[in-house]
Amino acid sequence: MEVMKRILFVMSIFILISFTLAFETNQEQEVRQLTSTRSRFSAWTNPRAPATCDVFPRLCRVKGSQWPDCCKKRCVNVMADNLNCGWCGRRCRYGEGCCKGECVSLMYDKNHCGSCNSRCKKGTYCNYGMCSYA
Repeated sequence: MEVMKRILFVMSIFILISFTLAFETNQEQEVRQLTSTRSRFSAWTNPRAPATCDVFPRLCRVKGSQWPDCCKKRCVNVMADNLNCGWCGRRCRYGEGCCKGECVSLMYDKNHCGSCNSRCKKGTYCNYGMCSYA
């Protein structure tokens, strides 16, 4: 009798584990659907072809994606990317940085001295990316 209980317990654990492994979560299904590279004109799938956001625009907004915007087949953050500042293709000049979607001079702007949102104290100025540099 004791042996039968153990066998039944082991079988129930096995069934529970197999069910949890068999079903995908909604997020896994969405990522798989977004990254599938099946062409509607051909029946084959190329598993090595990278999924790009120009074909799948929601790819950048999937939970866990590092950047929310799509520019030239890459996920980027237009609020902080120097090559796509504010919108796709807008580049900041040399010595400038992208802060909140605007190109600003990190060398001489007292509100963004050396890095974004690094303000100099009142009465000081920003020179070469440092406040009150002599």
